[in-house]
Amino acid sequence: MRQMLWGALFSLLPAFAGAQHTGLFSMESRQDGRAWEAVGRLELAGTAFCTGSLITPDLALTAAHCLYDEDGKLLPPEDIQFLAGWRNGRAAAYRRVRRAVAHPEYDFTAEPSPDRVYFDIALIELQHPIRNTTIIPFVTGARPMVGESVGVVSYAHNRSEAPSMQDTCEVMSAQNTVLVLSCSVDFGSSGSPVFAFGETGPQIVSVVSSKAKSGDQPVSLGAPLDAQIDAIRGLMAHGAGFPEGSVHRPLRVGTGERTNTGAKFIRPQGDGTGLLKP
Repeated sequence: MRQMLWGALFSLLPAFAGAQHTGLFSMESRQDGRAWEAVGRLELAGTAFCTGSLITPDLALTAAHCLYDEDGKLLPPEDIQFLAGWRNGRAAAYRRVRRAVAHPEYDFTAEPSPDRVYFDIALIELQHPIRNTTIIPFVTGARPMVGESVGVVSYAHNRSEAPSMQDTCEVMSAQNTVLVLSCSVDFGSSGSPVFAFGETGPQIVSVVSSKAKSGDQPVSLGAPLDAQIDAIRGLMAHGAGFPEGSVHRPLRVGTGERTNTGAKFIRPQGDGTGLLKP
């Protein structure tokens, strides 16, 4: 069983933070989730799972802490699978993983902090690209502003067999290193894409890192993307994630002041059914 440890206390959010939004919609039918099949469940060594999302046909975005086992060791790629559009025992596409690379400044052993959330981003390269007209990778966008409406598509321990959508939450606080969101998350939601909605369609603007509390109010903490994806892709282009001396094809690199978060990290005990930790 995996123990999920949390910690660190920060000052409360300002009073304008507002109430927790609800409105989770379970996309149990393929018709309901057709536009979101690039979001999938990440199976982790058969003992836990996270959520990931395609940003290219062969790259999935997730949280960096999902790549580690309970002892703080990186999971080997063969222990990770990406199940695009997973629902009710079936996936729109199954892929094994070629390599997985966390942000170079992410420290799994560090105490929970805004910095740890900020760098809690990873990319997973699939063994084979997913080229399917119904599974369209998402584009990424700039960090959202305070008060902006966002949405999260995620799996969680009590809704692990179909993705759920919440598009009625908002950005409560936008610090330099972390976004505080009113979105509902739970174990398994780590790595879930946070979407902003515009005229050109949904864009991923953050990745769910952890859940927390402001007073008695549940909140979720997201890593703003900023330049982290480009930093990870730069490492991958130079062979990161492969054993030293192995032969591999190069990855083409695309474009693509610290304050309190006001959040108190939760420290629950996990049961191995899903990860969600800072």
